[in-house]
Amino acid sequence: MQYRLPNKVRTQDGEVRRVGFELEFSGVTLEETAKALKEQLNGRVLSQTEAELELELPELGTFNIELDWDFLKRKAAKSDADNSAEQWLKPLSQAAHLLVPVEVVCPPIPVDQLDRLDTLVETLRSLGAQGTEESLIAAYGVHINPELPSLDAATLHDYMRAFCLLQWWLVDAHEVNPARKISPYIDLYPHEYLVALFEAVNPDMDTQFNLYLTHNPSRNRALDLLPLLSEIDEARVRRVVDDAKIKSRPTFHYRLPNCQIEKPDWSLAHSWNLWWIVETLAERRDDLDRLGAEFLDAQRPLLGVNRKDWVEHMDLWLKDQGLA
Repeated sequence: MQYRLPNKVRTQDGEVRRVGFELEFSGVTLEETAKALKEQLNGRVLSQTEAELELELPELGTFNIELDWDFLKRKAAKSDADNSAEQWLKPLSQAAHLLVPVEVVCPPIPVDQLDRLDTLVETLRSLGAQGTEESLIAAYGVHINPELPSLDAATLHDYMRAFCLLQWWLVDAHEVNPARKISPYIDLYPHEYLVALFEAVNPDMDTQFNLYLTHNPSRNRALDLLPLLSEIDEARVRRVVDDAKIKSRPTFHYRLPNCQIEKPDWSLAHSWNLWWIVETLAERRDDLDRLGAEFLDAQRPLLGVNRKDWVEHMDLWLKDQGLA
């Protein structure tokens, strides 16, 4: 499957936009993952603990491979200074593989070269990696961190409107796993935020900060804006959400896609090409205005917009436009 290119491939500085991916999976250990990628992709280990390592892959950059457990990562990082910790870190790490996913965090890849990640996915699949459907309680997924073409207020508003118009539709399009739906990590934006966003006319960056932080003072969103807002004004974000996990970067943090790495015909393109629809709609300001007005008109007293009806409305519109 090909990765669709957005209309804006370059940033305002003329550089090719980059996209980061994060894959969560189980079925293999941290050591097995690192060994396979090192051997199959000619990687070089830069640093390693019982909980995480850095692996440099030729022409792609530095990948972080880690157990997604903050406690273990913190203890493993301190083990060099505390030799006694080594006695229990390894068995703790081995036990963690039963409950905690392995996560591969890819470096930012140019948006016109995303197919270079296919070999990575194929290697993990052949190793026995299992994705979202491996466990009834698992919330494994694929995270996408797309760099914005510009950090100005108008661009941000257009992207946010595009996603908010599509968020309910995207849950269905991604066929988000039930275990992930009930987890707190991919909460959708509340209805009050959608209304405020669509009512705002050419909001400046200050207004957008206020709207977002008022209605979404949490990292637990399907489209987490906090890394991007922190890139613009970190102090302002941390006054509201003082969370060490917020990493400033000029990207969104999109968490909706499942990880179906065990399926032979699956690739990261499945996840990316649905995000591409957000990219495309964000470029169509007249359509954003029109659809936003239709959303506001569809509100019912006390009940808001009917989700099922709006999903059907967006599905028909996307098909009429040749986007779905």
